[in-house]
Amino acid sequence: MKLFTSSCMFDYPWEQVSAANWNKYPNEVSTHVKAVDVLRRELRHGGQVLMTERLITVQQSVPRWIMALVGGSNLSYVREVSTVDLRDRSLKMRSCNLTYVNIMKVYETVNYTPHPEAPQGKTLFEQEAKITAYGAFTRLCNSMEDFSFKRFCDNAQKGKRGFDSVLEVFDQEMDTLGLSQLVSRVNETVEDVRSSAENWFQEIERKCTILSDYHDFFSEAFRRE
Repeated sequence: MKLFTSSCMFDYPWEQVSAANWNKYPNEVSTHVKAVDVLRRELRHGGQVLMTERLITVQQSVPRWIMALVGGSNLSYVREVSTVDLRDRSLKMRSCNLTYVNIMKVYETVNYTPHPEAPQGKTLFEQEAKITAYGAFTRLCNSMEDFSFKRFCDNAQKGKRGFDSVLEVFDQEMDTLGLSQLVSRVNETVEDVRSSAENWFQEIERKCTILSDYHDFFSEAFRRE
Protein backbone atom coordinates (compact mmCIF):
# COMPACT_ATOMS: atom_id res chain seq x y z
CA MET A 1 0.00 0.00 0.00
CA LYS A 2 1.24 3.47 -0.95
CA LEU A 3 0.14 6.54 1.00
CA PHE A 4 0.09 9.96 -0.68
CA THR A 5 -0.37 13.12 1.39
CA SER A 6 -0.28 16.77 0.41
CA SER A 7 -1.32 20.13 1.79
CA CYS A 8 -1.15 23.73 0.64
CA MET A 9 -2.76 27.12 1.15
CA PHE A 10 -4.98 29.11 -1.20
CA ASP A 11 -4.96 32.88 -0.84
CA TYR A 12 -8.74 33.11 -1.03
CA PRO A 13 -11.47 32.78 1.62
CA TRP A 14 -13.12 29.40 2.10
CA GLU A 15 -16.45 30.58 0.67
CA GLN A 16 -14.76 31.56 -2.57
CA VAL A 17 -12.69 28.37 -2.86
CA SER A 18 -15.63 26.07 -2.14
CA ALA A 19 -17.76 27.88 -4.72
CA ALA A 20 -15.01 27.79 -7.38
CA ASN A 21 -14.58 24.06 -6.79
CA TRP A 22 -17.67 23.39 -8.92
CA ASN A 23 -15.95 25.10 -11.86
CA LYS A 24 -12.61 23.30 -11.42
CA TYR A 25 -13.07 21.20 -14.58
CA PRO A 26 -12.41 21.62 -17.39
CA ASN A 27 -9.23 23.68 -17.09
CA GLU A 28 -6.20 24.16 -19.34
CA VAL A 29 -3.86 22.13 -17.08
CA SER A 30 -5.88 19.08 -16.00
CA THR A 31 -6.62 17.95 -19.55
CA HIS A 32 -6.85 14.31 -18.46
CA VAL A 33 -10.26 15.01 -16.90
CA LYS A 34 -12.68 14.64 -19.81
CA ALA A 35 -16.09 14.88 -18.12
CA VAL A 36 -17.73 15.48 -14.76
CA ASP A 37 -21.36 14.37 -14.39
CA VAL A 38 -23.49 15.19 -11.37
CA LEU A 39 -25.45 12.10 -10.36
CA ARG A 40 -27.16 13.30 -7.19
CA ARG A 41 -27.58 16.38 -5.02
CA GLU A 42 -29.48 16.86 -1.81
CA LEU A 43 -29.72 19.42 0.96
CA ARG A 44 -29.68 18.39 4.61
CA HIS A 45 -29.96 20.05 8.01
CA GLY A 46 -32.19 22.87 6.91
CA GLY A 47 -30.18 23.68 3.82
CA GLN A 48 -26.89 24.01 5.71
CA VAL A 49 -25.30 20.86 4.22
CA LEU A 50 -25.07 20.07 0.51
CA MET A 51 -24.30 16.47 -0.52
CA THR A 52 -23.19 15.88 -4.11
CA GLU A 53 -22.32 12.69 -5.95
CA ARG A 54 -20.39 12.92 -9.23
CA LEU A 55 -18.97 10.60 -11.87
CA ILE A 56 -15.59 11.74 -13.23
CA THR A 57 -14.27 10.47 -16.56
CA VAL A 58 -10.48 10.43 -17.00
CA GLN A 59 -8.42 9.64 -20.08
CA GLN A 60 -4.70 8.92 -19.73
CA SER A 61 -2.19 6.59 -21.30
CA VAL A 62 -1.61 3.27 -19.51
CA PRO A 63 1.60 1.21 -19.83
CA ARG A 64 1.35 -1.73 -22.22
CA TRP A 65 2.23 -4.24 -19.52
CA ILE A 66 -0.79 -3.12 -17.47
CA MET A 67 -3.07 -3.17 -20.51
CA ALA A 68 -1.84 -6.70 -21.25
CA LEU A 69 -2.98 -7.77 -17.79
CA VAL A 70 -6.37 -6.09 -17.59
CA GLY A 71 -7.30 -5.15 -21.15
CA GLY A 72 -9.79 -2.33 -21.65
CA SER A 73 -9.05 1.21 -22.81
CA ASN A 74 -7.33 4.31 -21.49
CA LEU A 75 -10.65 5.66 -20.19
CA SER A 76 -11.29 5.31 -16.47
CA TYR A 77 -14.04 6.37 -14.08
CA VAL A 78 -14.03 7.77 -10.56
CA ARG A 79 -16.92 8.14 -8.14
CA GLU A 80 -16.80 11.22 -5.90
CA VAL A 81 -19.02 12.14 -2.94
CA SER A 82 -18.65 15.62 -1.46
CA THR A 83 -20.12 17.43 1.53
CA VAL A 84 -20.28 21.20 1.87
CA ASP A 85 -21.12 22.13 5.46
CA LEU A 86 -21.86 25.80 6.11
CA ARG A 87 -22.07 25.19 9.85
CA ASP A 88 -18.33 24.61 10.26
CA ARG A 89 -17.22 25.97 6.85
CA SER A 90 -15.87 22.70 5.51
CA LEU A 91 -15.78 20.97 2.15
CA LYS A 92 -14.93 17.25 2.22
CA MET A 93 -14.55 15.17 -0.94
CA ARG A 94 -14.10 11.40 -1.01
CA SER A 95 -13.48 9.41 -4.17
CA CYS A 96 -12.65 5.91 -5.37
CA ASN A 97 -11.79 4.37 -8.72
CA LEU A 98 -14.38 2.35 -10.61
CA THR A 99 -12.00 1.02 -13.26
CA TYR A 100 -9.50 -1.81 -12.67
CA VAL A 101 -10.99 -2.43 -9.22
CA ASN A 102 -10.10 -6.10 -9.48
CA ILE A 103 -6.38 -5.26 -9.34
CA MET A 104 -6.21 -1.88 -7.61
CA LYS A 105 -8.16 0.41 -5.31
CA VAL A 106 -7.47 4.10 -4.84
CA TYR A 107 -9.26 5.91 -2.01
CA GLU A 108 -8.80 9.67 -1.89
CA THR A 109 -9.95 12.21 0.69
CA VAL A 110 -9.71 15.99 0.20
CA ASN A 111 -10.57 18.66 2.77
CA TYR A 112 -10.95 22.40 2.29
CA THR A 113 -11.19 24.37 5.54
CA PRO A 114 -10.46 27.95 6.66
CA HIS A 115 -6.75 28.33 7.33
CA PRO A 116 -6.19 28.43 11.11
CA GLU A 117 -3.81 31.40 10.83
CA ALA A 118 -6.11 33.46 8.60
CA PRO A 119 -9.60 31.90 8.65
CA GLN A 120 -11.31 34.83 6.93
CA GLY A 121 -8.93 35.22 4.01
CA LYS A 122 -7.14 31.94 3.32
CA THR A 123 -8.09 28.29 2.80
CA LEU A 124 -6.22 25.16 3.86
CA PHE A 125 -6.15 22.27 1.40
CA GLU A 126 -5.38 18.75 2.67
CA GLN A 127 -5.24 15.64 0.49
CA GLU A 128 -4.68 11.97 1.26
CA ALA A 129 -4.78 8.93 -1.03
CA LYS A 130 -4.32 5.24 -0.29
CA ILE A 131 -3.21 3.15 -3.26
CA THR A 132 -3.40 -0.64 -2.94
CA ALA A 133 -2.68 -3.22 -5.67
CA TYR A 134 -3.91 -6.82 -5.55
CA GLY A 135 -2.32 -9.85 -7.16
CA ALA A 136 -0.50 -13.10 -6.66
CA PHE A 137 2.94 -11.66 -7.33
CA THR A 138 4.42 -9.15 -4.89
CA ARG A 139 6.81 -7.64 -7.44
CA LEU A 140 3.96 -7.03 -9.87
CA CYS A 141 1.82 -5.40 -7.16
CA ASN A 142 4.73 -3.18 -6.14
CA SER A 143 5.26 -2.11 -9.76
CA MET A 144 1.58 -1.22 -10.18
CA GLU A 145 1.57 0.73 -6.91
CA ASP A 146 4.76 2.59 -7.87
CA PHE A 147 3.34 3.55 -11.26
CA SER A 148 -0.01 4.60 -9.79
CA PHE A 149 1.66 6.60 -7.04
CA LYS A 150 3.79 8.54 -9.53
CA ARG A 151 0.77 9.12 -11.78
CA PHE A 152 -1.24 10.33 -8.78
CA CYS A 153 1.54 12.75 -7.78
CA ASP A 154 1.68 14.16 -11.31
CA ASN A 155 -2.10 14.58 -11.47
CA ALA A 156 -2.17 16.22 -8.02
CA GLN A 157 0.36 18.82 -9.18
CA LYS A 158 -1.67 19.44 -12.33
CA GLY A 159 -4.82 19.74 -10.23
CA LYS A 160 -3.23 22.38 -8.00
CA ARG A 161 -2.02 24.46 -10.96
CA GLY A 162 -5.33 24.08 -12.75
CA PHE A 163 -7.35 25.10 -9.70
CA ASP A 164 -5.09 28.14 -9.21
CA SER A 165 -6.04 29.32 -12.70
CA VAL A 166 -9.74 28.67 -12.03
CA LEU A 167 -9.57 30.61 -8.74
CA GLU A 168 -7.92 33.55 -10.47
CA VAL A 169 -10.68 33.77 -13.07
CA PHE A 170 -13.35 33.23 -10.42
CA ASP A 171 -11.87 36.03 -8.32
CA GLN A 172 -12.07 38.42 -11.27
CA GLU A 173 -15.69 37.47 -11.83
CA MET A 174 -16.45 38.04 -8.15
CA ASP A 175 -15.02 41.55 -8.42
CA THR A 176 -17.29 42.43 -11.33
CA LEU A 177 -20.39 40.61 -10.09
CA GLY A 178 -22.63 42.72 -7.88
CA LEU A 179 -23.69 41.44 -4.46
CA SER A 180 -27.36 41.31 -5.39
CA GLN A 181 -26.59 39.19 -8.46
CA LEU A 182 -24.47 36.84 -6.37
CA VAL A 183 -27.20 36.36 -3.77
CA SER A 184 -29.73 35.79 -6.54
CA ARG A 185 -27.56 33.07 -8.10
CA VAL A 186 -27.14 31.31 -4.77
CA ASN A 187 -30.90 31.39 -4.08
CA GLU A 188 -31.65 30.05 -7.55
CA THR A 189 -29.20 27.19 -7.06
CA VAL A 190 -30.69 26.23 -3.70
CA GLU A 191 -34.23 26.23 -5.04
CA ASP A 192 -33.16 24.17 -8.05
CA VAL A 193 -31.60 21.57 -5.76
CA ARG A 194 -34.71 21.44 -3.57
CA SER A 195 -37.10 20.92 -6.49
CA SER A 196 -35.16 18.49 -8.66
CA ALA A 197 -32.81 16.41 -6.49
CA GLU A 198 -35.15 13.49 -5.76
CA ASN A 199 -36.41 12.97 -9.31
CA TRP A 200 -32.93 13.49 -10.71
CA PHE A 201 -31.42 10.83 -8.48
CA GLN A 202 -34.12 8.29 -9.32
CA GLU A 203 -33.57 8.75 -13.05
CA ILE A 204 -29.78 8.51 -12.78
CA GLU A 205 -30.02 5.47 -10.53
CA ARG A 206 -32.18 3.74 -13.12
CA LYS A 207 -29.89 4.52 -16.06
CA CYS A 208 -26.39 4.45 -14.64
CA THR A 209 -25.18 0.89 -15.14
CA ILE A 210 -21.67 1.76 -13.97
CA LEU A 211 -22.92 2.54 -10.48
CA SER A 212 -25.29 -0.40 -10.29
CA ASP A 213 -22.61 -2.84 -11.41
CA TYR A 214 -20.34 -1.72 -8.57
CA HIS A 215 -22.99 -1.20 -5.88
CA ASP A 216 -21.34 -3.45 -3.28
CA PHE A 217 -17.93 -1.89 -3.86
CA PHE A 218 -19.35 1.62 -3.43
CA SER A 219 -21.16 0.67 -0.25
CA GLU A 220 -17.94 -0.58 1.27
CA ALA A 221 -15.87 2.41 0.19
CA PHE A 222 -18.39 5.04 1.31
CA ARG A 223 -19.95 3.47 4.35
CA ARG A 224 -18.78 6.34 6.55
CA GLU A 225 -20.44 9.76 6.49
